[in-house]
Amino acid sequence: MMHKEAFSDPARERRIFARRLIFSTFSMILMGLVIISRYFDLQVNQFQDYATDSDNNRVHVRPAPPTRGIIYDRNGEIIADNRPTSNLAIIRERAGDLDQLIQKIGLLITLSDNDIKRFYTRLKRQKPFEPTPLKFNLTEKEQAILAVNQHILGGTKISARLTRFYPKHDLFTHVVGYVGRINERESDTINTINYSGTDSIGKTGIEKFYENSLLGDVGSDQVETNARGRVMRILDQVSPAAGSDLQLHLDSQLQQVAYEAFSGKRGSLVAIEIDTGGVLAMVSAPSYDANPFVSGISQKDYDALINSPDKPMFNRSIRGQYPPGSTIKPLFGLIGLQSRSITTTTKIEDPGYFLMEGIERPWRDHNSERGGHGKGVDLAKAIIESCDVFFYTMGVKIGIDTLAANSQSFGLGQKTNIDLPGERAGIMPSRIWKKRARGASWFDGDTINVSIGQGFMLTTPLQLAVMTARIASRGDLIQPQIVKSIDGVANPRIQIAENPNISAEYWDYIHDSMRDVVHSTRGTARRISKNLTYTMAAKTGTAQVISIKATDEYDRSKISERQWDHALFVAFAPAKDPKIAIALIVENGEHGSSAAAPIARTVMDAYIKSTTMGNDSQDLAATNASYLKSSRGANTYAEQ
Repeated sequence: MMHKEAFSDPARERRIFARRLIFSTFSMILMGLVIISRYFDLQVNQFQDYATDSDNNRVHVRPAPPTRGIIYDRNGEIIADNRPTSNLAIIRERAGDLDQLIQKIGLLITLSDNDIKRFYTRLKRQKPFEPTPLKFNLTEKEQAILAVNQHILGGTKISARLTRFYPKHDLFTHVVGYVGRINERESDTINTINYSGTDSIGKTGIEKFYENSLLGDVGSDQVETNARGRVMRILDQVSPAAGSDLQLHLDSQLQQVAYEAFSGKRGSLVAIEIDTGGVLAMVSAPSYDANPFVSGISQKDYDALINSPDKPMFNRSIRGQYPPGSTIKPLFGLIGLQSRSITTTTKIEDPGYFLMEGIERPWRDHNSERGGHGKGVDLAKAIIESCDVFFYTMGVKIGIDTLAANSQSFGLGQKTNIDLPGERAGIMPSRIWKKRARGASWFDGDTINVSIGQGFMLTTPLQLAVMTARIASRGDLIQPQIVKSIDGVANPRIQIAENPNISAEYWDYIHDSMRDVVHSTRGTARRISKNLTYTMAAKTGTAQVISIKATDEYDRSKISERQWDHALFVAFAPAKDPKIAIALIVENGEHGSSAAAPIARTVMDAYIKSTTMGNDSQDLAATNASYLKSSRGANTYAEQ
């Protein structure tokens, strides 16, 4: 076998090697220059950007929530506080499988369906790497269990924070309100920066009305974390500014007395300090505990509240609209005197009913079964004994135009602008109102109904209290207020209407008549005068819930309890130098004298006892003696 002999060319091979060496060297130099230039660009030109990104991975800014302002009563007793609690939260980006993690947690501590449902709802609007609350108010045992099992619960975080707490529970709920978790609708309207450190906001009452004052200003913590997100150290801090503390006009003791007096009853009471307009007590019964709403009430408990026939969540004091009944008679009497439609000597005969010319339908007096109030009924007797026929007659003479205009100047038919959300205006009917609301003309029969606080007329207990306070002060109309001061700075006293030009003689006449309601032997509220050590001026009232035909009699046995008449009562005391005005309603209580007046007496007694006012019992004894000797002290009439 033959093989070809191979020949080599050393010179050619050296040339090839040299070219390859030069190319390789050039390439290495070029690559080195590229790497050096890139390194220079990263380390010099883009140093600040990458240093910032590095710090962002290592340094985080956390919001520092402010402490919500505390709410006190007028005596410095706390009625809305903050208490430390521990909550469990999950950071979604560090948790892995959320469903599996929640299942693990559920095996260690109790998680309700509501807890899980609310967690996923919050998760939808949570920012990345922000903890989402799963369970609030952990017990010490739950905290210990979670801490021991932390190694299998990646992405969980236990944090301590201040939570709103209401030590009086259901006593002030309708006035103070409560805070709750920020919902989706609220999150679209609030300033996210202000609320970056908290997930709660005022929902009702004072908590909502003064939200900006109570909230405070958010702070921040600049912290350094490791790769697992654990805080290593705090680099910088901006302290949050605590919310403002509020002191209220409300008196906790008086509020407690009033609330207990409503035991088992539905209704409302408002007590106002006449000189300042400060609300001393505001009760809406029944009430409910606000604390479950702070962290989230269960659906079952919430349904029980909203579906209750007693409507515990309804603030009757500012939203309940009721016919004022006979409690309006002192005001209408004053309007009659001032408009000269009647005088102090005007007298009528009351046979127990009122007839208008051309109309067969009678308007009956509450005392019609006894033949009315007889002859010689003047305004004083009409107020003391609550004679409807006198006011029917007077109302027609005055006319609805004068009644409506003057009643509005006493705060009826319009909001009082109290510092609470959700107030309703009531209705002071007029020709214009009926045309707009009902598309119908005004009739004299409408005026007759309004003249005794019935028909289209509606008022809130707050409005009646404001009206009573103005009568007591002889014309001063002061805007009612809940908050007395903010961080020690007093809220200004606001006079919302000028003193009407009403003769002192007329004021005296109405005051004396209202005092006779309690202290005369014929007064409809005479029962509460027993052992009374101060003089009280008042007016009882009854308001129909359902309409009754003129030919029918009111018979409680033929209708359900919730269709019985409402019982009302307004009063101020002491009669000579009024300090406090009260208005209240007992739903379906029927008679103001028996159902409402005793509650007012209890509250008045508590207020008088707590003040340093002098005892006018001597004046009371002399007054009662004069009543017994006068023509007013003869007979006893049915109570209104």
